[in-house]
Amino acid sequence: MATKTIRDINVKGRKVLVRVDFNVPIEGGKVTNDARIVGALPTIKALLDGGAALVLMSHTGRPSEKGYEPEYSNKPAADRLAELLGRPVRIGDGDVGGAADHTTVAAMKPGDVLLLENVRFNPGETIADKAKKNPDKKLTAEQEALQKRFTDALASLGEVYVNDAFGTCHRKHVSMYTVAKAIQAKGGPAVAGLLVEKEIKYLHEAVSKPARPFTAILGGAKVSDKIQLISTLLDKVDRILIGGAMAYTLLKAKGVKVGKSLVEADQVEAMKNLLGKAGDKIVLPGDHVATDDFANGKPVKVGGVDIPDTLMGMDIGPKTIAAFAKVIAGSKTIVWNGPMGVFEKKDYATGTRSVAEAVGKATSAGATSVIGGGDSAAAVEEMGLESRMTHISTGGGASLTYLEGKAMPPIEILDKK
Repeated sequence: MATKTIRDINVKGRKVLVRVDFNVPIEGGKVTNDARIVGALPTIKALLDGGAALVLMSHTGRPSEKGYEPEYSNKPAADRLAELLGRPVRIGDGDVGGAADHTTVAAMKPGDVLLLENVRFNPGETIADKAKKNPDKKLTAEQEALQKRFTDALASLGEVYVNDAFGTCHRKHVSMYTVAKAIQAKGGPAVAGLLVEKEIKYLHEAVSKPARPFTAILGGAKVSDKIQLISTLLDKVDRILIGGAMAYTLLKAKGVKVGKSLVEADQVEAMKNLLGKAGDKIVLPGDHVATDDFANGKPVKVGGVDIPDTLMGMDIGPKTIAAFAKVIAGSKTIVWNGPMGVFEKKDYATGTRSVAEAVGKATSAGATSVIGGGDSAAAVEEMGLESRMTHISTGGGASLTYLEGKAMPPIEILDKK
């Protein structure tokens, strides 16, 4: 059953609570990368065009939850949004959802925009995370009361709830989950924004009904972070290309010498079993770019699959790049999550750039490409190749959760058509 979106409701004259993801980098009180704010503009503009007054909710960073902390304020995001919209955007009070916010919202008219202060200033926002640490994995009575107070405070600010923050859709935080339920309980709609709708469309279609051949490209540091994803994708894809530091644990599981490369020793046995199930679906690096010193060493090309004892792998090598590019060129659906090496350093960015260019070229030839957020999205954007991809997810952890087939409670509770 399809999730309802803002296209399915009437917002004229209504106050709409919108959970956005404005967790953006800030330096000197200014937003340095506004991609997430820009990503929310279609939803915000559509709601304003529909005659709504908007109360936006977001977090920024990880404050101490002891109250207002200026370094984690949402004000820089409010200022940037005002510039993009060409209209004023008020910033909420440090006591999020408190009396001052209620006074402001009571006076709002259609077309007005308020961005509440960082919802994580209130300890109730993330209380669901703390429940996981309790002996019985449930909220204590005190925690439940704290969560309810914050839920009621936020829910009383609006008549409609819109979730447009895909990046946190794997978390049952108050502004993501219990506020939506509270709005529904008082008869209001709780629906997806256009960004969340887009994320669901591409991530769902990529996995559930991909055009073939279907290739997954996985990288990053820890294979333990991707075990579930690899296992899930094995039954769905034609090939999984693996680079990054996680590849060295898999190579070691195959009996390959990996030198001083990063290896998760406690995962080697599990990787032996995984490789046994995978057959020829998993493709690992056959050569490398390595170094003897992570901080100051010079890059060394290792022409074979074995890495000398004195070196550590930092990137995939030219033969691997060519092999990966050939598979990518023949693909019709491509999902990519994780860089191929230490792309932050110029000497070890060639693998990630080459894969990005290959994916962009395949997309131009008709393939559907989905970049799964996080470092791979950052790499594509840093390299100026984002316009060549079909879709770049705004959520690293959330996109992984979705692709793994795990529950996404903030999406699952939204109204259905």
